Amino acid sequence: MPLVHETDYGTPASTSETMVTLTIDGNQVTVPEGTSIMRASMDAGIEIPKLCATDMIDAFGSCRLCLVEIQGRAGLPASCTTPVAPGMVVSTQTNRLKDVRKGVMELYISDHPLDCLTCAANGDCELQDMAGAVGLRDVRYGYEGDNHIKARNNGDLNLKWEPKDESNPYFTFDPAKCIVCSRCVRACEEVQGTFALTIEGRGFDSRVSAGMHEDFVSSECVSCGACVQACPTATLTEKSVIEIGQPEHSVVTTCAYCGVGCSFKAEMRGEELVRMVPWKDGQANRGHSCVKGRFAYGYSSHTDRILNPMVREKITDPWREVSWDEAFAHVASEFRRIQYQYGRDSVGGITSSRCTNEETYLVQKLVRAGFRNNNVDTCARVCHSPTGYGLGQAFGTSAGTQNFDSVEQSDVVVIIGANPTDGHPVFGSRLKKRLRQGAKLIVIDPRRTDIVRSPHVEASYHLPLKPGTNVAILTSLAHVIVTEGLFDETFIRERCDWSEFEDWASFVGEPHHSPEASEKFTGVPADLVRGAARLYAKGGNGAIYYGLGVTEHSQGSTTVMAIANLAMVTGNIGRPGVGVNPLRGQNNVQGSCDMGSFPHELPGYRHVADDATRDIFEKLWGVKISNEPGLRIPNMLDAAVDGTFKALYVQGEDILQSDPDTKHVAAGLAAMECVVVHDLFLNETANYAHVFLPGSSFLEKDGTFTNAERRINRVRKVMSPRNGYADWEVTQKMAQAMGLGWNYTHPSEIMDEIAATTPSFALVSYDYLEKVGSVQWPCNEAHPEGSPIMHVDGFVRGKGKFIRTEYVATDERTGPRFPLLLTTGRILSQYNVGAQTRRTENVVWHPEDRLEIHAHDAEQRGIRDGDWIKLMSRSGDTTLRALITDRVAPGVVYTTFHHPDTQANVITTDFSDWATNCPEYKVTAVQVSPSNGPTDWQRDYDEQARQSRRIVSKLEPAE
Repeated sequence: MPLVHETDYGTPASTSETMVTLTIDGNQVTVPEGTSIMRASMDAGIEIPKLCATDMIDAFGSCRLCLVEIQGRAGLPASCTTPVAPGMVVSTQTNRLKDVRKGVMELYISDHPLDCLTCAANGDCELQDMAGAVGLRDVRYGYEGDNHIKARNNGDLNLKWEPKDESNPYFTFDPAKCIVCSRCVRACEEVQGTFALTIEGRGFDSRVSAGMHEDFVSSECVSCGACVQACPTATLTEKSVIEIGQPEHSVVTTCAYCGVGCSFKAEMRGEELVRMVPWKDGQANRGHSCVKGRFAYGYSSHTDRILNPMVREKITDPWREVSWDEAFAHVASEFRRIQYQYGRDSVGGITSSRCTNEETYLVQKLVRAGFRNNNVDTCARVCHSPTGYGLGQAFGTSAGTQNFDSVEQSDVVVIIGANPTDGHPVFGSRLKKRLRQGAKLIVIDPRRTDIVRSPHVEASYHLPLKPGTNVAILTSLAHVIVTEGLFDETFIRERCDWSEFEDWASFVGEPHHSPEASEKFTGVPADLVRGAARLYAKGGNGAIYYGLGVTEHSQGSTTVMAIANLAMVTGNIGRPGVGVNPLRGQNNVQGSCDMGSFPHELPGYRHVADDATRDIFEKLWGVKISNEPGLRIPNMLDAAVDGTFKALYVQGEDILQSDPDTKHVAAGLAAMECVVVHDLFLNETANYAHVFLPGSSFLEKDGTFTNAERRINRVRKVMSPRNGYADWEVTQKMAQAMGLGWNYTHPSEIMDEIAATTPSFALVSYDYLEKVGSVQWPCNEAHPEGSPIMHVDGFVRGKGKFIRTEYVATDERTGPRFPLLLTTGRILSQYNVGAQTRRTENVVWHPEDRLEIHAHDAEQRGIRDGDWIKLMSRSGDTTLRALITDRVAPGVVYTTFHHPDTQANVITTDFSDWATNCPEYKVTAVQVSPSNGPTDWQRDYDEQARQSRRIVSKLEPAE
């Protein structure tokens, strides 16, 4: 199995539809207008030497290696910066060119270390390759140059030498090996959009600098790896490559972090992972990455990982290791006993948005065919179920409308309740690139996120609404569009129900929905709302991207419908550059919903009460399926406290840390008699578990993930499961222990079953995915090549449905006791509950959760930056350190939820979305006060967790 080779064409592809024919070295070549000579040559199989050029960034023309001769034109132009022209005749190899290239290479080598045999880039060094390509055999200028290479010159200190920068935990920067090609600087600017790097000095004194001559970890660098990927020498090198050596084979797979679904080449030596390199052919990420996907994979081999099954009788007992067979037999026996004693509905299961489609499908199948009830739920409901409900009502399908490429054709982008630069950073980079090209930005968020103002990007409008008033602000935007006649009447008459539009228009047009009337409870000045509405309605292609700041509210479903209303009233549906786009938080949130993880829906979003749908699965599975919806997670916990729900199988989720009202979750879990946790680590939920089944990482399994754009991407096994089994095998063996005759031999067979039963997946198979790379559902007879853009010729439901969206204030109110509003979110370096990223070097950037608080609120309470504070709500209290900032407005505080020692969800309440039970994480009334240390609850929790994680040592046989 060799390394997956990717051709570097030197410059980006042209999108022109006009073709140009020219002659290169006697070969006729036809390419799109605007293509560089360098790229046209590569299309013809002719590789022109280059050092400063790579096809991920725009041409620069600084290295002077790629010079060519053009008939009839004086001089030697750079092939990377010279576009093709009709009839052009180009020579890439002449005596004159050979002499010039050798001379250029001599200059490079004269000031470069010649430690090639011990260099980490040996075997993967473009400078080395180009020296061979131009036939360099000697350097007339010697090898000292102006000498940036050695710390001392003839025993004296060399002030032009700089030591290696080892500050970044994942890569090194060696200035002595830098050829100042500027590829890293340009990648940081053009691909990532952070502008953290620059070239300081002139001539031989030129060198790359992070920030204002800072080390990398202290600078604005976000460690996305674009600079490392772009570097043609060993100047920027992964520490893993320095330690392990060059990889010898690679496998293309899909990242297991956020919902962008980036494709990577896992580059290996044997079964050891050397590095993850973003795959240029990945249609979601187009060769880019973030710090998590690129570098934060070390959790898969962390010492905390549990590799053997464990059981215990009581949660106060220490764990004892058992064999797999013993564990499966114990689970089967306990679940049978509990159902016999308490009834069929006394058990249930939770699927994972971090596991594959195939594994998720098997868990819901186990619940329905094995447990014989519909008590299955998923964390996807806890975050994005209002998306499914709201878009399903308005459009007829429960997913986003666009692919990520669509943003490149957007003219106006609305971001509401999302922080893409932190939560979905690769998409965030693509969005920033479009904004730098001239697209306009509207941000609706209580907090001033990075996207509001960052290098060369500034939002035209930031609407810093009061948490919980999403519906009010969106309805007031609609009010402006309707009352000022900014709606697209042609689109509405052709694509929507006109009578429903008229009813909705009369509703939003009422005076109490005006920006002026709404201002008193949203806190957003009316002139900003009116300006934003006019820009979105008349600014060209308008796209809306939203996240958990929309869905995790008591009116989450209503807000999603309000977003759909805005898209329909302006005609921004059904073509590139527009649409309604939920940004999914985890890698397979979309897939876990697609696979039937809800208690009321079978795979493909079909209700369990539908006889025809049940008949499909009953015939295939050979069992009767209940037509009654089962219990959601909160209902399971309530029933457990009431004594009627007694056993739970949890695959790949940590509900004790991620679900709201931690004390209630703990009470529910403690009341159960058999909690089975299937995960990589002893997570917080495992504190209340009776059986632990070790899981496998994404590197150790085959399967598929479905990302936020409905893209089904292959996950490929790159190493053997350290625990012995992939997760789908664990679920299957548990099912077999319960008497089910499952006999899948590969996840491809599970996908075949999904395709046979789920219309939107009808043509999906592993063979097809190998052929096309990835595909966006629906992929069936009507859409054999998938559906990059939804609702092109009409809505799935027929006519688009306008729905009244009356603002109803949440029951969670501030008052004298709790005068502040807490909202929560994520940070770039951490992921979800942090179980993975906290076990990597990413803790360098975020070692703890902090509470962001405005200086006005902090001063009133005598709080200084860095002080320990007590955060208290009607649900509970916790302590953490304060971060004084103007990112939040007075009256609003913000924190992340990545660290279990903070347990932010002990603060959140039991309020939830009216339609889906999605918790209201984003609005909690709180008080903040100085603190001297952990709360009593934190101390008790820490002690319980410490006791719960004890493991009895295995007895070794005597010799």
